[in-house]
Amino acid sequence: MSNKLKLPTERSEELLSILKNRFAKNMNRHEGLSWDKIQQKLEANPDKLWALDEMEVTGGEPDVVGYNEAKDEYIFFDCSAESPKGRRSICYDPEALESRKEHKPKHSAIGMAAEMGIEILTEEEYQQLQQLGNFDAKTSSWLATPPEVRKLGGAIFGDWRFGRVFFYHNGAESYYAARGFRGSLKV
Repeated sequence: MSNKLKLPTERSEELLSILKNRFAKNMNRHEGLSWDKIQQKLEANPDKLWALDEMEVTGGEPDVVGYNEAKDEYIFFDCSAESPKGRRSICYDPEALESRKEHKPKHSAIGMAAEMGIEILTEEEYQQLQQLGNFDAKTSSWLATPPEVRKLGGAIFGDWRFGRVFFYHNGAESYYAARGFRGSLKV
């Protein structure tokens, strides 16, 4: 593993403390799960801790939202109230970024997620997240787009308005100050 994917000890301890406190404050997101077991998994997987730090420093406020018993994996989602501030004003994917001739955004959701070591939320995961609270009431988040939609130049995003979740489409090359993306990480 490269040193790039391993946090310095002091930052690892600080991040684990942040995650533990968030876990304790939001037990409705992960009823029946034990922080001690999660921390052991994180400490055994420094590359995953590095990815969670990337989620944290870009404003995602990652938290545990589930556990896959068959795979022995804890599932983290970005749980910030609005789309993470450090991941807004970006288009959907590298192809969309490349296609823009003028006024290119700095990055793309899919490209940034790959660099961070996370996956962009799917529509199903976004629905699952919205069962835990009301997220993206003022912003929106790019979501993993089916290949048949992307092939036609589009991309999917979601938000929470009028007491419900909405899914929409845009050209994949579009970008807005209030649209970012939410990620997931399995540990």
